[in-house]
Formats: sequence, C-alpha cells, structure tokens
Amino acid sequence: MGVFAFKLPDIGEGVVEGEVVEWMVSVGDSVKEDDPILSVMTDKATVEIPSPTDGVVKSMVGEPGTILPVGQVCIEFDTDGDGSASEPEDEEEEAEEEAAPEPEPEAAPEPEPAPAPAAKPTPVVVAASGARPLASPAVRQRARESGIDLSTVSGSGPAGRITHGDLDSWKEAGSPVAAAGPSRTAQTGVTEVPVIGLRRKIAESMTESYSTIPHFSYFEEVDITDLETLRVHLNANRSEDQPKLTYLPFIMQGLVKALGENPVCNALYDDEKGVVSRYDAIHLGIATQTDRGLYVPVVKHVEAQDVWESASEMKRVSQAARDGSAGLDELSGSTFTITSLGRMGGLGATPIINKPEVGILGVHNAVDTPVVRNGQIVIRKMLRLSSSWDHRVVDGWDGAVLVQRLKTLLENPATIFM
Repeated sequence: MGVFAFKLPDIGEGVVEGEVVEWMVSVGDSVKEDDPILSVMTDKATVEIPSPTDGVVKSMVGEPGTILPVGQVCIEFDTDGDGSASEPEDEEEEAEEEAAPEPEPEAAPEPEPAPAPAAKPTPVVVAASGARPLASPAVRQRARESGIDLSTVSGSGPAGRITHGDLDSWKEAGSPVAAAGPSRTAQTGVTEVPVIGLRRKIAESMTESYSTIPHFSYFEEVDITDLETLRVHLNANRSEDQPKLTYLPFIMQGLVKALGENPVCNALYDDEKGVVSRYDAIHLGIATQTDRGLYVPVVKHVEAQDVWESASEMKRVSQAARDGSAGLDELSGSTFTITSLGRMGGLGATPIINKPEVGILGVHNAVDTPVVRNGQIVIRKMLRLSSSWDHRVVDGWDGAVLVQRLKTLLENPATIFM
C-alpha cells in the first residue's frame, strides 16, 4: 500500500495561493484519475481540480474558506489499486450462524389473563344554551385575549369546566380563529453563514474600492421612446443568427462614442504609482448576477463591433459567467463597467466602482412616464441612469459631460450609428 501526497498545483500565472471553496470528496471515498476532487478560488475565477490518481482518500487539508499556498499538500490518497476491499460478509454470517446457540425448547404457554374492563370515557359536557360556561379566571382571560367565545368550547373538566387544553383543542379543530392563520411566535434562531469563496472576494473588493476611492454619483433620466421604436423594428427584422436586442447593446455602442470623446472616463488608476492609464480600446465589464455571486465578464473591443456583435458577445460572456465556464481572460481587463438592475428598476442607486477603473454606469428599467413636451403632458418611455466616478481623477464636470453625451445619443438613436 502506497500513499500519494498531492500538492496544490500552480493554477494560473502569478497565482501563489487559492481559497478552498468546496471539497467534492470525503475521507474514505474511492476516486478515479481525473475525477473532480476540489474547487479553489483565485482572484475572480473558480478552478476545479481533478484527482491525479486512482485511490482512496486518506486525508484532506483545509475547510471551505481556508487559504492554501501553491505547493502545499492538500490531499493524500492510498493507492493500492482502487482502494476498495471486499468484506467477508459470507464468512461473518457463517461464523454468526455457528456461534448462535441452539434454541431452547418452548415452554408451555401460560393461560391468558382475563381482559381488564374497558375504562369509561371521560364525559365531555357542553354548557347548556344560555348558561354561563364554567372556566377559571385564567382561562377566561386567555379566551378574551384570543377572541374565543367560551360558549362554543366543549369543556372536559369536572362538571364541564373548560380548561387550557380545551382552548388548544378548539383552535386545532379548525375554529374561526385557527382559520384566520396560526398564532405568531417570537423566533430566536440564528443562522451563521461563512463569508468564503466569491462572497469573500466581493466583500474585500468592495471594501477596498469604497474605502480608497472618493465616489461621487450623478443621475439622469433619458427619453428612449425613439430607441424603443428602433429596437422593436430591428428585432422584428433580425435574421435567425442574430440575437434579440435589449437596451444594453445600444448603451454599449453609445458608450463607444461617449468614452471616445471623454477618455478621462475610460481609464484605470494605479493609486500606488500615481498613474492614470487612458485607453483607446473600450473593454466593457458587464456585471452579471449568478448563483455563485456577482461576476463581471468583459466584452473586449466594443469599439470594433456593431450593435449585433455587441449583443452576441455580451450574451456569450454573461452565459459563461453564469455556468462557470468563463476563463480568467473573460473575467479581467475591463476599462469601464455597466451594471444593470434590469426589471428590479428603482429610482436610483450609487454603484461602487470596479477598482482600478474610474467610473461605472448603472442602468435601471424603462418605464412609461407622463412628461411635459411642448406644454402638453404626454406618455414617454423613460430610462434612469446612475453613475459613480473616482473623484480623485475624474472631475464632476467630466462625469456629467459623459452621461449627458450618452443621453443625447440614446434619445437620438440614429446618431449612435453615424
């Protein structure tokens, strides 16, 4: 019998440690080579590590949430074949049969005793119509507090006296009070949820971003009535290989122009070096909620795409983030981020910047709203935008200019493509 000690492998360029997210095996489990045994998180990506050998799990290191350095032994296997051994069940059963004593001869049956007389049931007395029900002061007070009419309760106590147990039985029997719903009870339970894995990474990232970046936020409302008309027309005439358009691809294309004209907003700020890097390329992070937490897959080079290509690529990377197939390259490299609350709507929000970026745009749902146009109240489809900016390197004027430029483009959608 040999022991195979498996060390946490190098799972990415520059990665020196990983956090245990989930063990797929337990001590004593038999595994085959390439069976998944462990999920490890590094930065934003969760990596599934396969078994390097056939064997039986002998020991494991690290509960979920434990940080393991690359090169540390994380699991040991017994490697004598598949690790399974047949148990001599037949031999044990034979030994048990041999060791079992011979049955003693049965004794003559004793005569059965005469059956005891059945107990008389306790009489249940119902108060006569018009009579005052018999009950103690405590029972009467409880009945008043519970809204129970004692004349409708059967008493099981002496002379038909109503007890607390009778009140309980009356409620359980489907009384009007019981039909109104169960009584409310103070709850004292507490559930502790470890903040590990992606949730811990999100917590650390948000804390660092909010504690180091002086955020300022800017809000605007955009009339997208004409954009909605264009969107509906394009969707009605799209080819089979073209995705259905939402508002986001138009916003992405609008940002190509707005960020290109305001490069101070399409930048990363290295606060340790004191250097702002302004990018010609526009790589848009798309905040995506998954069942594992919030991921930000990236649509690269939006400036080189049309609205259909942006929609297709956004759909692809978002789905990859949701199903866990997104690689590190698809989850990094953004120069600006869009976070959409979609149907959740809301009047506004203060999104936290995805550090080291210098700005983020929040998109709310579109709502038919009464507005004033040429002195008349008309119904228009309005979309609210929320934005946050790093006030260390982006002045309030610059952030407002970008949002207003995007507003103009979305309200006049033909200009997005000119």
